[in-house]
Amino acid sequence: MSDEVLTNEVPGVDPAIAMIEFSSIAVGIVAGDAMIKASPLGSIYAGTVHPGKYLVLVSGDTASVDEAFDVGLSVGRGMVLDSVFLPDIHPAVTGAIASDEEAAWISGDALGMVETEHVATVIQAADAGVKAAFVEVSAVRMADGLGGKGYVLFSGEVAEVEAAVDAAEQWSAESGFVLQAHVIAQLHDEMAFNLRSDLRFRSRLALRPLERDG
Repeated sequence: MSDEVLTNEVPGVDPAIAMIEFSSIAVGIVAGDAMIKASPLGSIYAGTVHPGKYLVLVSGDTASVDEAFDVGLSVGRGMVLDSVFLPDIHPAVTGAIASDEEAAWISGDALGMVETEHVATVIQAADAGVKAAFVEVSAVRMADGLGGKGYVLFSGEVAEVEAAVDAAEQWSAESGFVLQAHVIAQLHDEMAFNLRSDLRFRSRLALRPLERDG
């Protein structure tokens, strides 16, 4: 893969992250507290997501995040829906996760999509895909407004997007939570316009109302 910097990278971010997705809000809070007490983390983000789940995302140096991850899995045993530990996460993924944009970055002629049942798996899919090919991580969406699901969009040249989706699907297959993976070659300009404008249907309709005959 090329060393060229992607547009949605965030410089200076922590090298490692871990996320645990809990089916119990109460257990998630207890686990999150135990995780941050276990090691000197760079940051912790925790809160509820639809439908009634609790996410804990931690970042920092690899050893500290690994220790906190183990503690979280142990404390949350039986209530963990999905989890991921990435000791060297690609900064483009971090940038896409942290972005508050409701639109997708789109470049090149192809769009790749990987849809997952849970949130942690989609982060793993995004990281695997962008490390395997020269693509842009166009968007990473997680849980809220998606019935608890997640999806990642890759864009770029057709062959590169195909390689990214294949890698994302392969590396995430162990979780059993990959629902769909597809590549669209020669993405239609109208679809690209919709994706660049807003990924949510209701927002798109509000921006460009349907015309009525007569």
